[in-house]
Amino acid sequence: MKLPRTPSFRLDGKRALVTGASSGIGLGCAVALAEAGAHVTCLARREGPLTEAVEAMRAEGWQAEARAGDVGDLEALDALFETPFDVVVNAAGMARHAPALDTTPEDFDAVLQVNLRAAYFLSQRAARALKAAGKGGSIVHVSSQMGHVGGIDRAVYCASKHAVEGMVKAMAIEWGPLGIRINTLCPTFVRTPLTEATFADPAKRAWLEEKIKLGRVGQVEDVMGAVLYLASEASALVTGSAQMVDGGWTAE
Repeated sequence: MKLPRTPSFRLDGKRALVTGASSGIGLGCAVALAEAGAHVTCLARREGPLTEAVEAMRAEGWQAEARAGDVGDLEALDALFETPFDVVVNAAGMARHAPALDTTPEDFDAVLQVNLRAAYFLSQRAARALKAAGKGGSIVHVSSQMGHVGGIDRAVYCASKHAVEGMVKAMAIEWGPLGIRINTLCPTFVRTPLTEATFADPAKRAWLEEKIKLGRVGQVEDVMGAVLYLASEASALVTGSAQMVDGGWTAE
């Protein structure tokens, strides 16, 4: 009897790009891919923290390089994708939370510029390069549980993430025949330096604790296994889907 074998989670010999890789979820994603054997190009705007992160990864014996830049710079993306990446993880994002009645056009445009426009054209460039090389690959966008529900003071953020979810489904249909998979990773609130203000607000903290059925907020480590799954052959038949890492928030 020939038994089936679990597909590999390893990424040896693969080239990966992670945006927003200088800290938080993006750094966690970069570490997960590098730990699995990929050569990871880490892209972020903050050159100092990015360099520090890459140096720490190299000190572990992993393959990583730093690229300081803006994910919304299309000319820079064209240069970056002269050689295709087998895996692209987009963890760059922006939030400017406020009541919907107080949203300014400037805040709306800034959030959509990063969360939707940059995500769209990054996906396009990644898929074009793979198609030109005759290769398949995996594209993963770090979306949010807020791409599936609403939230207090988050109308603009929710709009951007709901849009990403629809974008990914349409791209998955177009690019499936090319062997290019595209999915989203949807965390709940994850403890990073950028989210500490939310956790420090008693009313918002109570709202979080009520909604997260597992009774705790996320840690960066909680998303690392999920992104490795979506990047690797372990998810070879998964595309156009949303991987929820939300502690049960969206279960109701």
